[in-house]
Amino acid sequence: MARVLVVEDNQANMKLAVLLLRNAGHHVLCAVDAEAGITIAREQLPDLILMDVQLPGMDGLAATALLKRDLATAGIPVIALTALAMKEDQERATLAGCDAYMAKPLRYLELYAAMDLLLVRSR
Repeated sequence: MARVLVVEDNQANMKLAVLLLRNAGHHVLCAVDAEAGITIAREQLPDLILMDVQLPGMDGLAATALLKRDLATAGIPVIALTALAMKEDQERATLAGCDAYMAKPLRYLELYAAMDLLLVRSR
């Protein structure tokens, strides 16, 4: 079981992510914007973060870059989630420090496989 922070502003997407993660036995932390996500990540130090790219205010890539520059949170794997699945978006996510990149809608088997790989690597 891992503690997973989901940073997602869309209620339906958040509900789906929480359902998928809880069904896989994970403990879920939720944030609806980048600022709250950064605060929770720094306070709770989750095992993994699912970060929506398009968020109100600060976007998910800027938030990821901040977390990756902070020694306390730099080692937390981040999976970028986006509805904009273009090659340049994936490159931007990698440059921001994301460890993986997934297009929405989420495909649960792909999500679980990416999470398992990143959790094993980070432990």
